[in-house]
Amino acid sequence: MDKKLFTFDEIKLKMVNYCVYQDRCHYEVEQKMREFVLIPEAKDEIIMYLIRENYLNEERFTRSYIRGKFYIKHWGRNKIRQHLKQKGITEKLINKCMDEIDENDYEDEILKQWESYRSKLKGLQNYQKDIKTTRYLMSRGFEYDLISSLSGN
Repeated sequence: MDKKLFTFDEIKLKMVNYCVYQDRCHYEVEQKMREFVLIPEAKDEIIMYLIRENYLNEERFTRSYIRGKFYIKHWGRNKIRQHLKQKGITEKLINKCMDEIDENDYEDEILKQWESYRSKLKGLQNYQKDIKTTRYLMSRGFEYDLISSLSGN
């Protein structure tokens, strides 16, 4: 695939629009900039501009990401944490921003998913339903100790 040729200012504007459309992290911006022919200094200058003008804000991105993945996608903390790490977000920042998830909402969500998933399992012993439901919730990123308190294991 040929890289597109644009002027520095056109690329800068494209990156501003990319960040305005949705909160982005540094990793996503750097990936997007690979589409363009830019010397490293120009990439750095654009990133510094985006940060300075608050188009690129790692904490805002992290908070927005956590809220979206929990309240919309219904992911657990472990899955959210894993995906943020893949985007180059530091453990320290992830921990700082996890307060975006209300503890009561989190417990309610685990219980809701537990009951919903378990009720769909037919023709199994209770202990088998508990095992399958526990596995399912762990795959959604919920913590084992919180899940096991539901099943009475």
